[in-house]
Amino acid sequence: MTDEWKAPTKAGADNGDDKSWKLLEKTLLAGVQEQRRARRWGIFFKLLTFTYLIGMLVLFSPLVDMEKSAARSGSYTALIEVRGVIADKESASADNIVSSLRTAFEDPKVKGVVLRINSPGGSPVQSGYVYDEIRRLRALHPETKLYAVISDLGASGAYYIASAADQIYADKASLVGSIGVTAAGYGFVGAMEKLGVERRTYTSGEHKSFLDPFQPQKADETQFWQSVLDTTHRQFIASVKQGRGERLKDKEHPELFSGLIWSGEQALPLGLIDGLGSASSVARDVIGEKELVDFTVQESPFDRFSKRLGASVAEKLALYMGFQGPTLR
Repeated sequence: MTDEWKAPTKAGADNGDDKSWKLLEKTLLAGVQEQRRARRWGIFFKLLTFTYLIGMLVLFSPLVDMEKSAARSGSYTALIEVRGVIADKESASADNIVSSLRTAFEDPKVKGVVLRINSPGGSPVQSGYVYDEIRRLRALHPETKLYAVISDLGASGAYYIASAADQIYADKASLVGSIGVTAAGYGFVGAMEKLGVERRTYTSGEHKSFLDPFQPQKADETQFWQSVLDTTHRQFIASVKQGRGERLKDKEHPELFSGLIWSGEQALPLGLIDGLGSASSVARDVIGEKELVDFTVQESPFDRFSKRLGASVAEKLALYMGFQGPTLR
């Protein structure tokens, strides 16, 4: 036979093995290179995200925005904002307001302080802290006057704070007052009976669960809780009277402490405020220094997020239980 099959030579076999190994080597190298590229891109995007977060933190970092007051040669009016609900962990917390007040009063270039208020009120404890600190700082720095200026709303706990000021101003349409205390919750007893749900509570202490919304109210516990609110209300009234003094017309108008709220125009003859005006007009016409420098402490978004995250569990639990503590609103 002329076309006889021949086995591949050793050289041919070696050549085939070399090609296989080279192909395998290229495949492995390509995989390694791809992993390196993926790792480099991962590092790049991580660095980019980190740089972005750092930039945001620097841009919105907590600061007292005093417009570099140290570099200013003249005097100015300090502005401090009280905006939103007065409560712990909020922008209008006692810690933030008090920190701003101390910085403003200790600045020798501050000719006067304007506390601009736009708040429905909030915690009686937080409001009381600020009230006491204002009176302490006023006694410590008698030459620096503090003026509360109510914009849209200065109610309840917000008015509690304002009453500690030397004078209070508001717009003619501002809402002022609401000197009262409230606490709210829900009762689910009737709904549970209709659904056939049984509530099982285990406590040590006769009245430990007296605010449980899933149990019927008891007359003695309701009376006790009302006494707590009445005590807080008396404290509120005493502080307002101490701050406003003879300017209040409460003898002619006993409803001043009933929780009602008035416009700025109505509040003026009642003695709740001393005049009509804005932050800028008070700085210009009353303090005599029209330049306003913001001393309000601003928390960074990161701080606000972390605090809210930590407080959210307790808040959700309180909401689930249907309980809201005493609130100056």
